[in-house]
Amino acid sequence: MYAIVDIAGKQFKVEEGKRIYVYRLQDEAGSSVTFDKVMLTEKDGKINVGNPYIKGAVVTAKVLDHLKGNKVIVFKKIRRKGFDKKNGHRQYLTQIEIESIA
Repeated sequence: MYAIVDIAGKQFKVEEGKRIYVYRLQDEAGSSVTFDKVMLTEKDGKINVGNPYIKGAVVTAKVLDHLKGNKVIVFKKIRRKGFDKKNGHRQYLTQIEIESIA
């Protein structure tokens, strides 16, 4: 069984017991969080698609940790003008574990 869920503006394919990284959530580590923006569910080959969300479908997850992702390099250059700029950042992430899909 899996589901497609909208978490913080991005769509993720989630399964029970799976750990994923999402954009930083406000919940503290160790707490439980629910997501009600479920777009699609699949169980035993039967697919249920929402319009845009499925009413009554809920995905619960446990917040494991808050961390920073890998460094992303942003490099801008204009040819033949002598302009180049190098910049970078590390995205704030939250690791969650999917507990159940209902």
